[in-house]
Amino acid sequence: MDVKFLQFLCLTLCEFLLSNAFTPQDNYLINCGSSASTVVSDNRHFLGDASKNGSMYLSGGKSVALKNPNPSPNSTVLYGTARVFTSASSYEFVVKNLGIHLVRMHFSPFISQNYDLKNGNFSVLANGISLLNNFGAEVTVLKEFFLVVNKENLEILVKPSGDSDFAYVNAIEFFSAPKDFFIDAGELALISSNGIQEFKQNISSYVLETVHRINVGGSKITPFNDTLWRNWIPDEDYLSLKSAAKIVATNDQPNYQPGGASRENAPDSVYMTAQEMNIANGSLNFLFNITWEFPVQAEDDMFIVRLHFCDIVSIGLNSLYFNIYINGITAYKDVDLSVLAFHELAAPYYIDFAVENAQKSNVMRISVGPSDLSNTLRKNAILNGVEIMRMVDFVALPKTSNKKHVWNFVGPIVGGFFFVLLLASVAIFVCLKCKRGRVKPKPRRSESVGWTSVRGSSYAISEGTALTSPGPYGYYGLRIPFSDIQVATNDFDNNLVIGSGGFGTVYKGILKDNIKVAVKRGVPGSRQGLPEFQTEITVLSKIRHCHLVSLVGYCEEQSEMILVYEYIEKGPLRHHLYGSKFPHLSWKQRLEICIGAARGLHYLHTGSAQGIIHRDIKSTNILLDENYVAKVADFGLSRSGPCLDETHVSTGVKGSFGYLDPEYFRRQQLTDKSDVYSFGVVLFEVLCARPAVDPLLNRDQVNLAEWAMEWQKKGLIEQIVDQRIMDQIKPSSLKKFGETAEKCLADYGVDRPTMGDVLWNLEHAYQLQTNEPQTAMDGDLSDDPGPPRLVRGDPTSSEGVDQGDGSSDISTTRVFSQLLTNEGR
Repeated sequence: MDVKFLQFLCLTLCEFLLSNAFTPQDNYLINCGSSASTVVSDNRHFLGDASKNGSMYLSGGKSVALKNPNPSPNSTVLYGTARVFTSASSYEFVVKNLGIHLVRMHFSPFISQNYDLKNGNFSVLANGISLLNNFGAEVTVLKEFFLVVNKENLEILVKPSGDSDFAYVNAIEFFSAPKDFFIDAGELALISSNGIQEFKQNISSYVLETVHRINVGGSKITPFNDTLWRNWIPDEDYLSLKSAAKIVATNDQPNYQPGGASRENAPDSVYMTAQEMNIANGSLNFLFNITWEFPVQAEDDMFIVRLHFCDIVSIGLNSLYFNIYINGITAYKDVDLSVLAFHELAAPYYIDFAVENAQKSNVMRISVGPSDLSNTLRKNAILNGVEIMRMVDFVALPKTSNKKHVWNFVGPIVGGFFFVLLLASVAIFVCLKCKRGRVKPKPRRSESVGWTSVRGSSYAISEGTALTSPGPYGYYGLRIPFSDIQVATNDFDNNLVIGSGGFGTVYKGILKDNIKVAVKRGVPGSRQGLPEFQTEITVLSKIRHCHLVSLVGYCEEQSEMILVYEYIEKGPLRHHLYGSKFPHLSWKQRLEICIGAARGLHYLHTGSAQGIIHRDIKSTNILLDENYVAKVADFGLSRSGPCLDETHVSTGVKGSFGYLDPEYFRRQQLTDKSDVYSFGVVLFEVLCARPAVDPLLNRDQVNLAEWAMEWQKKGLIEQIVDQRIMDQIKPSSLKKFGETAEKCLADYGVDRPTMGDVLWNLEHAYQLQTNEPQTAMDGDLSDDPGPPRLVRGDPTSSEGVDQGDGSSDISTTRVFSQLLTNEGR
C-alpha cells in the first residue's frame, strides 16, 4: 500500500475519532412511526418506535404510525415516517445522568392518505415544562432545547391543541450534554436598553431553545462533523454590510486549552474560520464595525448569546484588541484574546451574554469593532461563531401603571422606612440623654450601628468602644445637600476638574469648615453607574482606615449621583511613576507606598467576617496624600468575600485590562487572591515604571506581567528596573521584592500568598533596604482584642506600637504587621 495514502488514512481516522469523542451517558434516538432501526448519515442509529424494542418508550394515549408516500430523495430517512397522536401521548426515558440534556424534535409535514401534517396543531411538554405551545409546521423544521433534568426519568408529552385533532413528530433525540456546557456563574452580563447590568440568575435554571447557530466566515457544518450532531449555518445572509468583512481561514488545528472552549462547544471548523475587518490597501480609516443582524421573535423577552472566538489572524500575543457590541450597546470593551485564551494563539474561547429584548425588536444586532488600545497599524476585530438561544420560560417583570397597585408595593416600604427612622430618633435621643447625664452606656458591638470595624485597625472592635465622627459629613451625616456641593465646586467649574473615569467627572471642592474634598459626579440623569454608586456607599460607610480613601458623603438629588471623598493631594500613583512631570519617586518611597497599599488591602480582606474583595486594584486606584502615604480608592466594583463555608464567590468578571486575574476570568470564581494578582502587577509597575499594557511596544513586551515574569524567572529582574532608581536598590531588597511580585502572579490562586503574607514580605524588603534589624512580635494577647503590639528587637519594648488605626508609621517603626488576633486572619 502507498505510504502517503496510509498516512492520509491514519490522519483521517484520527480526525474522525477526535471529532466524535463525546459519548453521552443518556442517549435516546427515536425514529417515530418506523418499525425498523435506521442509520442516518452521521452514523447514528435511530430506533423505530413501532419496533418491539422501540415501543417500550411509548406510554398511553392513542397514536398511529404513518409513512410518507412521496419521500424526497434528498431528505433524511427520518422524515420518511411519523407518529401521529390523536390524544395526549408521551415518550418516557430513564435518566442515568442528572443535569443538562438536549432534546431535539424533528417535524416534516408530509401528506398521506389520511393526514395532511401541515394541519397539525399541538403542544409539547417535557416533565411538565412547556417546550412548544400551539405549534404547527409548514415546512421541515428541527426544534432544539437545552433543559435540566433533575429526576430519574423524562416524559415528553405531545398533545393536540386548538382546532386540530392530531399531533405528530418524525424523530426525537434526547441525550445528556457535556459537563459544564453552561457554567452557572451566578452573575452574567445582561445587555438591555439601560446598558450593561448583572443578570444574577443561573442559565441552567431556564429552558433554552436554539434560534440561530452560525459558522462565521465558514461553510455549512452538518451533524457528521460536529461532536454534538449540530448544524451550523454560514453567516453571509446575516451580514449587514458585506464589504466591511473579510473571510479569514487557517489549516492549523485549534489550540484547545484546559478551561477554554472544547470541541463540544463548537467543532474545529468554526474556530478555523472567521470574519475580520476588511481594511483595504492599508487604509487608516478604522471607524467602522462588522455587524450581523439576526431575526428573532419580538414577543420573546430574553436571550442567551454565545460568541465564539479563536485568534487565527495575529502573528503574536497581545496584538489584537477589539470591542463587542450587542444591539448598539458596548457588551465587552477591549477584548484581548491573548489573556482570555490563557496566553496562547489560536486557542478557542467563548463568551456568554444575557440579552433583554425590552424594545420588542424582531432583530438582534451583533457587532465587533476595533479598540482604542490597538496599535494604529494593527486595528482589527474578529468573530468565529454565534449561537442565539431564547429563554423559553423566562417571565419578564410585570410593568403596570395602576397607582393603587404601585402604592400596595411602595406603601409598606415607606411605612417601614418611617418606622426605622422613628427608632433611630429614639436611639439618638437616648444616647444624647445618657451623654448629658454622664451615664455610662451599655456596651454594644459595632455592628449594631452598621459598622464592621473602625479607626483603620485590622481587627474586630471590642465591646464598649465608642465610634467617633470624623467631621460634619462623616459617619452619621453621609447625605450632603446638592446646594452645598454646588457651592463647594463653584457650580462644577471646569477649572476644578481633577480627573474623569467610567463613572463620571471628578472635581476638587471645599465644603464647610474648609474641608477639602474630591467630588465624583455621575452623568446627570443617567443611572448606568447606579450599582457602583450604591456599592461605594455601602462599602465605604462601613470601613475606615488610614490606607483607604474615606467617603465624606454622597448626594442623590435631582437625578444626580455624587460621591464625595477626602481630597488626596498628590493623586494617582501612576502619575508619579511615568507619563507626567512629577518628580520621580525614590526606591524607599516606592517601598513605603507599596507597604501602605498592602496594609489597606489586607484590612479590606480581613477586617470583617467575610472580608471585602476590591476587584479593581491598579496604579490609578492607589492615591498619594501630601506625605506620599498610599490610600486605596474606587470601591465601585467591590464585593463581599465568601462565607466561612465557601471557597469563592461566583460572579461576573469585573476589573481592568492588564490587571485582571486570569483564573478569575476563566472560572468566574472570585477570591481575595484575585486582588493579590492585580497587586502583583502593580508591584512590577512600581519597579519598572511602565504601564500594565502598552500596545506600542514590541509584542513580547506589551503585557507587563508576562514580560516581567520572564525576566524574574531568569533571575535577571535588574535588567528591567526603572533606571532612575537602579543605583538606589540593594540587591537583597530587590530580590525579596521580585520574589514577592512573582508569587502574587502565580497562575492559580491557591499558589498565591495572602495580602498578609505580601505585606510581611514587602516590609522585609524594606528592612533589607534600610539595614534595620529583624522584628519580633509580642505574642502576649490579652482578653481585649485590641491592636496587636509589634515590637523591634526586645519583645518587652514599647517601641513600634501600632496606633490602633492602622497608621503605624513604617518610616519610624518599620515592623512586620501580620496580625496576631484570630479575628483578623
